Amino acid sequence: MQIRVGFEISLDCQQRTPLLLALAPRPEERHRCLGSTAIQIRPGTAAPAHLDEFGNVRNRLVAAPGETKLRCDFTVLDDGAPDIVESNAGQPAVEALPADALPYLKASRYCESDLLGHTAWQMFAGTAPGWARVQAICDFVHRHVTFGYRFGRSTKTALDTFHEGNGVCRDFAHLAIALCRAMNIPARYVSGYLGDIGVPPAGPGDFCAWFEVYLDGGWYTFDARYNVPRIGRVRMVMGRDAADVPMIASFGAYRLTGFKVWADEVVPAGIPADPPTRGRARAAGDAAHAHAA
Repeated sequence: MQIRVGFEISLDCQQRTPLLLALAPRPEERHRCLGSTAIQIRPGTAAPAHLDEFGNVRNRLVAAPGETKLRCDFTVLDDGAPDIVESNAGQPAVEALPADALPYLKASRYCESDLLGHTAWQMFAGTAPGWARVQAICDFVHRHVTFGYRFGRSTKTALDTFHEGNGVCRDFAHLAIALCRAMNIPARYVSGYLGDIGVPPAGPGDFCAWFEVYLDGGWYTFDARYNVPRIGRVRMVMGRDAADVPMIASFGAYRLTGFKVWADEVVPAGIPADPPTRGRARAAGDAAHAHAA
């Protein structure tokens, strides 16, 4: 299948403002992307790209005073299969983990696994190590946390989400990550596109956050918000938590004036001329969490 993905974001700056963007697909996704994945910027300005320490594509630019529009629109090839479920995957001993998984065992800015450690062991010590334990954590987070854009804030941590019982998709991911790390399971934060393919429409489009854990056989995708295997994920960024991978990091104040995201299966007749209707704009206030998603 083919999935059309993209975004239109408008920012208003009072003065020249350096920006660091993380809005491109990860390099390992490029082989299935049709068309240019470059970010279109109006007014035109240079935005050189580089890879950060997590292998994410970053673009640097300086926004001029006034409105800056960011846009990207391309098509992704997808096999149409849902997330892999490997229920027999075991949990490697810490001493057997590969070196590149070790950074995802430690507490981080939004994932206070150290502060949630005692609670995690009380809740999940009786579960079988490996896939079953991660699934039990996802089941708990899915039940415990109520989704709502009104609950999102840029400073909210896993511990906050645990106590408040609400949040946006990144908060579901952060809490699940912190609980996994507390149980000695490497877990990393991922954000990107996830359209409503094979499921009922969920409203205006947005970027989505989920997480990956390291078990026997490698890294596996989990999603505590939806808690079911989904079709058509397109990874944009990966890191220890959202602090590592803000989609828009600004070095100066700006106002978000427009926000629209789409990720929809292409109909057999061909790619529509305009962005899919499910990508209609979400109120800028509701989308304010996106810069740190």
